Amino acid sequence: MTSRSKASKHEVQERRHAQEAGNPKVDPDAEDNRIKDPEDWVTGHEPMTGAQASYLKTLSEQAHEPKAFDPQLDKAEASKRIDALKQGKNR
Repeated sequence: MTSRSKASKHEVQERRHAQEAGNPKVDPDAEDNRIKDPEDWVTGHEPMTGAQASYLKTLSEQAHEPKAFDPQLDKAEASKRIDALKQGKNR
């Protein structure tokens, strides 16, 4: 192996490490990966997802709070309602 090929491999490894260091999926950092408040979601105003609707309906039924399920909720509102039902704070 020549010194040139060693340097090239080293450079590739350095580049890869630099890319991975900035990738939270590869190198998660608790400070950088905080859970966002639903109020801060860019898409929070969009209609809730099918998965949210299904989960919210199930939780509402289990909590005997049928009014907790509202098909008109947006993503952020559904997330908050799901969290509340999971914590037993039915609204």
